[in-house]
Amino acid sequence: MKDIYIIPIFIPHLGCPHKCIFCNQDEITGLKSTVDEEFVDNTIKEYLKTIPRESHIEVSFYGGSFTGIPLEKQKKFLRIAEKYINSGEIDAIRLSTRPDYIDETILENLKKYGVSIIELGVQSMDKEVLLKSLRGHTDEDVRKASRLIKQYGFTLGLQMMIGLPGDNRQKSLKTADEIISLQPEFVRIYPTLVVKGTYLEKMYRVGMYNPIDLEAAVELSKILYIKFKKNDIDVIRIGLQATDDINVNGDVVAGPFHPAFGQLVKSSIVKDILDSIFHNNNIKNGLVDIYTNPRSASIIIGQKRKNKIYLEKKYDIEIKLIQMADIPKDNVYIGFNGQLYKDSIENYINKATI
Repeated sequence: MKDIYIIPIFIPHLGCPHKCIFCNQDEITGLKSTVDEEFVDNTIKEYLKTIPRESHIEVSFYGGSFTGIPLEKQKKFLRIAEKYINSGEIDAIRLSTRPDYIDETILENLKKYGVSIIELGVQSMDKEVLLKSLRGHTDEDVRKASRLIKQYGFTLGLQMMIGLPGDNRQKSLKTADEIISLQPEFVRIYPTLVVKGTYLEKMYRVGMYNPIDLEAAVELSKILYIKFKKNDIDVIRIGLQATDDINVNGDVVAGPFHPAFGQLVKSSIVKDILDSIFHNNNIKNGLVDIYTNPRSASIIIGQKRKNKIYLEKKYDIEIKLIQMADIPKDNVYIGFNGQLYKDSIENYINKATI
């Protein structure tokens, strides 16, 4: 499989008619400069200098709401990206937008310029949460837009958030079920952060909003991850990417921020796998060898050795981690008293009854 490289073009607030309660796009994207055609062209050129051509390369228009930009400006940006499609220097064009800025005319224009992937910022399918978050669209807008996007042959991605005002575990799980029914090819899961300069910050400062804590966010995201994967929906990101601004020492005021949030979620899954193997096979009171691919070692041990400490204390064991390159990634082999036990994240998810 080819490595996938994304050339990100951030267009904060261009075309976006709403200021959602959680949104400060300038800070989230880390971009405060003007975006024009020259910027788009130069960005693509600079990225291409560092990306091996045997990779799969996509130009992605992030931030704001691309299809809310005046049509002529959309065309100018898309012509630049299309030029690199035609020259064979990139392989795909993708963009993110709002559900209420999708219709037949918009999709026909995107198809004309070679766009193949569309992500919708869904955030929630709960009416109260959408209203309290000042999203400015309805759950029905999401359904209509998703059906149209798939009807026109685009790859569909949907983004959801947990911990928004009015949200709870039950509503997030229901949103996930609704997203699954729309059959996107991939999803992103974002825990809500309180960012400087947002209305959510004002609510937080006066006690009108309490963010979900990190442990609860990881646990809920784990369940969502399993639900999506069990339904053959790829989860391409969990948690916002850390930047100079999006960081505990930057513009994150409160909320479940962690620079490796997705790793915390996978590590929690692995802890459940190991716990199940140890319990079901009476593994205790001794030395346990855990064999893994080097790329999976950190999620097995856990952040600050959390998984290792938990298992050693619970089962009165000593864990020795042995890294072997020929073990498939996200697989775990356990050696104890001459017996070898195996499992993997994929197998665990397939067996899960969530």
